[in-house]
Amino acid sequence: MTDYFDAEAKQTRQVIRQLLSGMSEGREVRAYLQKFSEMDRARFAVIKVGGAILRDEMAALAGALAFLQKLGLAPIVVHGGGPQIDAALAAKGIETARHEGLRITGDAAMHEIASTLRGLTLDVLGAIRAKGGHATAIGAGAVLADLVDEENLGRVGAPKELDLSSIHEAADEGSIPVLTCVGETADGRLANINADALVASLTKALRPQKIIFLTGTGAILDGEGEPISFIHLANDYDRLMGQDWLNGGMRLKLAQIKDLLSDLPLGASVAITRPGALVKELFTHGGSGTLVRRGEQILTLTDKAKLDQGRLGTLIEAAFGRTLSPSYWDDLPLERAIVSAQMRAAAILIPLPGALYLDKFAVDEDARGEGLGAAVWAELVEAAPVLFWRSHPDNSFNAFYHANAQGSAHQGDWRVFWRGTNDWKKIGQYVETIAAIPPSFTDKSGQG
Repeated sequence: MTDYFDAEAKQTRQVIRQLLSGMSEGREVRAYLQKFSEMDRARFAVIKVGGAILRDEMAALAGALAFLQKLGLAPIVVHGGGPQIDAALAAKGIETARHEGLRITGDAAMHEIASTLRGLTLDVLGAIRAKGGHATAIGAGAVLADLVDEENLGRVGAPKELDLSSIHEAADEGSIPVLTCVGETADGRLANINADALVASLTKALRPQKIIFLTGTGAILDGEGEPISFIHLANDYDRLMGQDWLNGGMRLKLAQIKDLLSDLPLGASVAITRPGALVKELFTHGGSGTLVRRGEQILTLTDKAKLDQGRLGTLIEAAFGRTLSPSYWDDLPLERAIVSAQMRAAAILIPLPGALYLDKFAVDEDARGEGLGAAVWAELVEAAPVLFWRSHPDNSFNAFYHANAQGSAHQGDWRVFWRGTNDWKKIGQYVETIAAIPPSFTDKSGQG
């Protein structure tokens, strides 16, 4: 027995080393590993997988899930099988008709649907096993269902109650629970259940930290077809729902996500990504895909007297690990401060002739990875068409700054960044002026 646990511990250490070696964000990875390992295994994540992913990306899916299982994590997987069901019904000559968007499911169709989905579950289990992981099939009896409209829809059901015992048992043993979209009615008949409805029921019952949708696009796409990295519903939902380019499917998905998160703690999130990017999405701040959170309102304040200088000062000092000068607030010529409602992210802007200078940009350590900093940044970029800021070479935000700057120049101890102008004469003047601004911390390190 001791040899077994020693071998398991050795394997886990090897997997963690593999994870850390494959990503540059080692500190982030360690923080997420600790966070996830401290929670009930069944509350880690619910992952929804469509049939197209099972058809096209099974190997990547199985590899990611096996990797998580080796780390001691047991995400609950809910899979569908739309394309496979269509093919199975067509092969049997069973017509696929729909009523108000739902598949009409007669007795013959229900038999084929259940058989097809069981086969897919076995395929998932086998693929995970082939990657060195372990998963457990959760039977239809775990989902008590009511038929929605038997007269018009046949055996289409909605989850009424969940028996979580088999899910907890599998997760406690370190095995990945795998469910498909079939439940049982009170009289023992099988029911065809919508995968999103099952995910919603599991989310309500388990209150997981993460809900993940694995899709072919791997993200919600903007009007240019580019992935949207972060969505904070408090600030972005109404704006996005008003966009013509948000197609019907994504519009419905965003509304469903809003409903899912409304009953969960503020720290919970929904991610839309691809199987091959699942590990990065889970273990790094930047992720890979679209991360959706309830978020906080982003506020813009122009009156220095209305700033909560105590909380804002605490945020800045914690973010930089340094102490602000006692006269910082008195000396600050504030143009505006852009802050999150809970004071977990902030940007402080001061005026320059024809431009704005970003004096401070700070994000609470616990808020990194939520997209809160990105939300504040989006607001400040909109408020400052021409923006300058500076940073020391060891600033942890420099990669972000380089990615979001139009240009930068080294001046003295500083790297000065800018965006929104190509006037090189003025840029040179600004660079000299900004580099000469006295430090605002009691030591000489930091951003400014």
